[in-house]
Parts: sequence; C-alpha cells; structure tokens
Amino acid sequence: MMTRVNRYYRSAKIGEAKFRHVLRCFCEDLTASSTARLTGVSVRSVNEIFLKIRRRLAAISEAEAPFAGTIEIDESYFGPHRVKGKRGRGAGEKTIVFGILKRGDRVWTQIVPNAKKRTLQRLIRGRVSLDSVIHTDGWVGYDGLVDVGYARHFRVRHSENQFADRSNHINGIESFWSFAKHRLAKFKGVPRHTFYLHLKETEFRFNHRRQDPYKLLLRILREDPL
Repeated sequence: MMTRVNRYYRSAKIGEAKFRHVLRCFCEDLTASSTARLTGVSVRSVNEIFLKIRRRLAAISEAEAPFAGTIEIDESYFGPHRVKGKRGRGAGEKTIVFGILKRGDRVWTQIVPNAKKRTLQRLIRGRVSLDSVIHTDGWVGYDGLVDVGYARHFRVRHSENQFADRSNHINGIESFWSFAKHRLAKFKGVPRHTFYLHLKETEFRFNHRRQDPYKLLLRILREDPL
C-alpha cells in the first residue's frame, strides 16, 4: 500500500513541504499573488488551495453549537459607499451582515437579505438560547424579543447618544465589525461571489485569535485532508 505523500492535501500535484509553505502564507494572511511569489506555486493553484481552506473554515463555523450566556447582537454593512439618493439601512450596493457574539468567546455571522424583524429574529431564535442575556442597539428589528421568550433583553439606543452603560453595551460585536472591515480592506475589494467565504474566514480567525492558526489548521487538515 502506498503511503500518502501529502497528509494534508489529497491532490498529488503538490508535495507536503510545499503545501505547508502555502498554508503558512495563508495563516499569515498573505494574498494569493504574494504566496505564489514566495512558494513558487502558480497563482491558480494557490487560489484553488485557498478556496478549499476557506470552504473548510466556513463548514467548521456553521457547525458551531448554539450560543448561551451574555450575548451581543448587531448587524453591519459591507461594500462600497452609500449610493447618493438611496436611504435606509444597507442602502445602495452594501451587503448586510448579521452577527451574534458571546462575550469573551466567539462570534457567528450570516449574510442577510435585509434587516427586518422577521429575518433577524429567525436567526436569533435558531442560535441563541432563551436563558441568555441579550444586548442590542435600538433597531426595530430587535423589537419583541421579550415576547418570544428572551426575558433579559437590554438595549443601547445610539440614536439617543447612548453607547455604553456599564455592562449594557455592544462594544464586543462592534469591535469584531471593525476587525473584519480592516482585514478585508487590504484585499482591495472582495468579489461578491466569494464574500461569504472571506467573511467566514474572518470569523474563524477571530474565534481562534488566542491560538496559533498554522498549528491549528495543520491539526484540522491532518484529521481530514482537503
């Protein structure tokens, strides 16, 4: 029986040492073109590997257990500047992203078609346990959470210049939005058809920020190669 040449990547086109070099570049958040120059692997092959890694990270993120505890919930808007003449949250060409964060732990994100109450509360009820303490801003999409069983729902009303009141704030999820936008900006535009995967990669990096991403991914891919 032949021994697998590459324990982390099923393709026979690239050896293990070369793959590990590509993976390290990915973990250092380098672009595909920079990785190709450093590793000698073609940009096409690097993009293929990066795409498969991002799909794996997205699958891991989606499999995370529901949230319980002290939770912050918010939505944010990614993409070009607001189009002149168009109004409303997410007006223009922006992509709306909904987020749930457990304080001191992890975040989960989802692209949504709108920020309406029905859309947001469906996601909240599917991901957050009823005994959680929920913090949101004053957006109407979060109205009525108490009525559906979330007895401890606290709000920070930014429209009334309220931003933090002791433990009543959404600073954690807002910090994640800042982290995500800063990280994605360096790619100088993420194509709409791959935005979801880049978003999930950002989520994964944030959730495992206290770990060495290279060692973590080696372990994940050793158990289940790409």
